[in-house]
Amino acid sequence: MTSEARVLLLYHTAGCHLCEQAEALAAPLTVERGWVLRRIDIADDEALLERYATRIPVLRDPRGERELGWPFDAQMVLDLLAG
Repeated sequence: MTSEARVLLLYHTAGCHLCEQAEALAAPLTVERGWVLRRIDIADDEALLERYATRIPVLRDPRGERELGWPFDAQMVLDLLAG
């Protein structure tokens, strides 16, 4: 079972090419370090849609303490994972 502290959230929505790029960048980095990348479609939640509609893709730690908005690079993702 995956510890919640080792889950990185990716806020995205269908048809978002930047979201696809962000996932392609972040997914291997998370797996290599023992994390899980959990995709959250903002279209399924009105509050998330309001908060992130113009900001996606966004990476967020599960406790909500840190967020990383697009554009980001591999080093920025690694820094987010490192805390």
